[in-house]
Amino acid sequence: MGEALADSTSDASLQRTVLRSEQISADLEVAPERYRMLTGDRPTGHLHLGHYFGSLRNRVALQDKGLDTWVLIADYQVITDRDSVGSLQERVFSLLTDYLAVGIDPARTTIFAHSQVPALNQLMLPFLSLVTDSELRRNPTVKAEQDATGGRPMTGLMLTYPVHQAADILFCKANVVPVGKDQLPHLEQTRVVARRFDERYGRAGDASRPVFPPPDALLSEVPNLLGTDGQKMSKSRGNVIELRMSADETAKAIKKAVTDADRHIGYDPVARPEVSNLVLLAALTTGRDPHAVADEIGDGGSGALKALVTEAVNEHLAPVRARRAELAADPGHLRQVLATGDARANEVAEQTLAQVREAMQMVYG
Repeated sequence: MGEALADSTSDASLQRTVLRSEQISADLEVAPERYRMLTGDRPTGHLHLGHYFGSLRNRVALQDKGLDTWVLIADYQVITDRDSVGSLQERVFSLLTDYLAVGIDPARTTIFAHSQVPALNQLMLPFLSLVTDSELRRNPTVKAEQDATGGRPMTGLMLTYPVHQAADILFCKANVVPVGKDQLPHLEQTRVVARRFDERYGRAGDASRPVFPPPDALLSEVPNLLGTDGQKMSKSRGNVIELRMSADETAKAIKKAVTDADRHIGYDPVARPEVSNLVLLAALTTGRDPHAVADEIGDGGSGALKALVTEAVNEHLAPVRARRAELAADPGHLRQVLATGDARANEVAEQTLAQVREAMQMVYG
């Protein structure tokens, strides 16, 4: 298969990625029209504060800079590791409602669902011929899934998950993908697929016009928010604050949040992770420094801390929740938004698939 998949976590590779990301960030301020960004979520549950501070706010900020923004609702990827997908339709529209409520604008952002774009998924076939079984099994997500199965056989769709992600990014020729450092192996796999396709097929041997320009990572610092139980935030653990929750539901969730026995409130994520998590949440929702938040509470104890966090979170999310309620009351509008985004994605995917067929000399009519 030519060169081996690069270790995107090596020091040298990571340094190059960081430098390139910094260059792109600077260029976005002066020439955002040069970039098409793709990002998205699997509709496995309802979006929560971890999603909001980890990615949603950043998507809106990048959209507002003027990037050509694409957001994928990865419904096909829900079935990679599940026997039953449950109320998938309800979760897809809940995801869409959250997107619009936080400020993702369908007039400036293409929002589409995986399963509604056949040409995107058809790219999986040629892309799978460009990777090896061992490369796929080395992917961190695939390895984690394999380790978590307890001996249960992994599905073929789960094994090919990295290639599906490559198709997501390459079908619309996104040239930037917002990721954390832990997601770099996925993007590196996409870059390898793009490079190998052009080496094998290309545009009639013209290396200056690749079919798939390799995308770059746009690294972002994600706040390390824990769940209300002090563990990793997870929908399955029930330790999250969902964007769709009411103010009362939010207050109840925060009231149950784990703290510690020290009445004096400080910000020390290593020594006091649970207390520091609540302090950080108050800081993020008020735009303040977490140390200043902790100093303000001082000896007020966990009661004062939780009261502050509850007020800050509910005040910050009030306009989002009001907008969400309006959107949820108009399902016809939601369906139209998704239909418009799907149509745009299909148009682009068909163009890309036509270029792939031409490069592979599979045009017969």
